[in-house]
Amino acid sequence: MKIIGGSLGNDIHVAGILNFFDLVKDLGYDTYYLGPANSVNEFIINIKKLNPDIVAVSYRLSPETAEKLLFQFKKAIKKSGLIDRKYIFGGTPSTAKIAEKIGIFDKIYNGKESKEEIIKYLTGKELKKLHEFPGDLVNRIKWKRPILRHHFGLPSLGDTIAGVKKIAEAGVLDVISIGPDQDAQEYFFHPELQKPERKGDAGVPIRTPEDLKRIYKASRCGNYPLVRCYSGTNDLIRMAKMYVETIHNAWCAVPLMWYNVLDKRSKRLLKDSIPENQELMKWHAHKGIPVEVNESHHWSLRRAPDTIAVAMAYIAAYNTKQMGVKIYVSQYMFNTPAETSPKMDLAKMLAKIELIESLHDENFMSFRQIRSGLLSFPTDLDMAKGQLISSIYLAMNLDPDILHIVGYCEGDHIAKPEDIIESSKMVQQIIKNYKMGVPDMTLDTDVQTRKNELLEEANLLIDAIKSLGNSINPLTDPKILCRAVEIGLLDAPDLRNNKYAKGEVCTKMINGACCTIETKTGKTINEKERVKNILGD
Repeated sequence: MKIIGGSLGNDIHVAGILNFFDLVKDLGYDTYYLGPANSVNEFIINIKKLNPDIVAVSYRLSPETAEKLLFQFKKAIKKSGLIDRKYIFGGTPSTAKIAEKIGIFDKIYNGKESKEEIIKYLTGKELKKLHEFPGDLVNRIKWKRPILRHHFGLPSLGDTIAGVKKIAEAGVLDVISIGPDQDAQEYFFHPELQKPERKGDAGVPIRTPEDLKRIYKASRCGNYPLVRCYSGTNDLIRMAKMYVETIHNAWCAVPLMWYNVLDKRSKRLLKDSIPENQELMKWHAHKGIPVEVNESHHWSLRRAPDTIAVAMAYIAAYNTKQMGVKIYVSQYMFNTPAETSPKMDLAKMLAKIELIESLHDENFMSFRQIRSGLLSFPTDLDMAKGQLISSIYLAMNLDPDILHIVGYCEGDHIAKPEDIIESSKMVQQIIKNYKMGVPDMTLDTDVQTRKNELLEEANLLIDAIKSLGNSINPLTDPKILCRAVEIGLLDAPDLRNNKYAKGEVCTKMINGACCTIETKTGKTINEKERVKNILGD
């Protein structure tokens, strides 16, 4: 098959046609590039001379001129008897509309099409069936890396079901994470404790297994995204079984030390929630389902020192491994606290990675998942788009396996399907640009200095926690972890006046990093001093 193509009239823009030719060459087509600014007559001469199967015409200037040129082109190919082949058009959305009216083009591209759509047209092959889209996390990542994920849940079940279908049909996400309302998370199996006025509070009001089945069924179209949901805050194993049976939960997300009286997402005591969360990890390990422990960023969300966030990233992963999990999803939330500078953010994440991936062996590995911090998004939607772009561009330095998109609109309103689709397309472009090749920001001297500083301090804190008891495995011992919170080794300013935590640590953003400071003087305190103040000599 032979394709010729170039731009028409005075149009000198040829990037689109060249990118198209790069793609069709990989598919085995013979190509002949006509170059920029070809007159109608030059097109006709080359069609006669080269006798192509497909003629690709590009025009990206004014629609008014496009209409005149394309009408002349149509008249010329009919007069020359060259209508017996396929003609395709590429341009802007406005010139593509003109091309549609002309009526000679077999296919029209306006720049919004995906690479897959173009391949589908050229090969006649379309991914239609479920088995052609990997249905589990590991194979989805092998098939396409990084895969894209977004959180979704509207106050109406019907709107959520319709939205899931719309998102799946758009083919922009590989994973849809369902966001249940608070009553669903805490009281799904206790309807007597649910309150009508709370229905749809911060998520979709899932009330029966059938609700979840309907959501999953709505996702069985488009690119057949994986579906998943966070663990509940009560009845954890029972909830997990239901998620697996209804939405084929792609992976479990559970904290180690949260979703209890510390964050008031349930009435569970810390001493009870830790072993319950560990049992949930074990349950998924037995089923061979990947596990994410959304722990580290919960400390940063409460303005804990960066050192605590890094230490807890390791302790969370360590617990997951000790519970028998083989595939760990490690989430790296940037912009948390929101004032964190790009350099200090990158350093913090690199320190987490080094500690977590030191646990890798033949029985344990982790996938890197990046995301922007929710609280970093401005309410001004134009500025919020800039935040999404800059945050993800920086986070791509981690070479992620999963990209957890936070819709740019989240500072203003809960993401609707159209917001999710728009945000996903923005991220797709970021990934495309990044993969063209960028400077390695991880090698920056300031980044490396801060990373090494955090590693030293985090290891010191981890050793201090280990020293709290005579347990064989102190980092998984609920009593020792509770003790670390009670005495303030693990602490955050936002836990102040919480009777289940110390709440005495004071932090301040200094040069873009979240540091421990002395309350009275405001001077920074290194981790060695802080630990010594708590434990004594």
